[in-house]
Amino acid sequence: MTYYESTGHLLLTPVDREAPGRAVRLRELDLGERPDAELDAFARRIAQTLEAPYAGVNFVGEERQFFSGLHHRPDAPPSGYPARVLTRDLGYCPHVVVRRRALVLEDVRDFARFAGNAVVDGSGVRSYAGAPLTDRRGLVLGTVCAVDVVPRRWGTEGLGTVKALAAELGELLREREDRCR
Repeated sequence: MTYYESTGHLLLTPVDREAPGRAVRLRELDLGERPDAELDAFARRIAQTLEAPYAGVNFVGEERQFFSGLHHRPDAPPSGYPARVLTRDLGYCPHVVVRRRALVLEDVRDFARFAGNAVVDGSGVRSYAGAPLTDRRGLVLGTVCAVDVVPRRWGTEGLGTVKALAAELGELLREREDRCR
């Protein structure tokens, strides 16, 4: 993976060669452009299931990521999170998308690659659990994720849960696509 753009500045996200095709696919599926009540409800379920103050359903395009589904508990600590739109160089979801694998960070500050990410200081995010959201063609469209503002042990159970939720939402998106045909 290359972490440098042509200017030589360190990138926090790896190069995403699938981004152009993903952007086309997201347009075909009419995803990643606006909030979606069904996906907001799914984000609420992610937060409840993982007992996290924040959760999202995120679609990653060429230049930005968009949380079509987003939830924060009413009692969640104050934070700059959640934001519906982030550039691709912020957060952790673009890593999940490019790696095509789930990512669990108990304390993001323990990892040099992630500690300097603006969502740590600007939004107070300290822990993350996310899994790839894959369409029927095998293209990773985005993620389902949960975050917390304190370090947290997600463990293998949390990892398995976020992966299962991603698989479940992938199936729901396939059913939605079939209904729209």
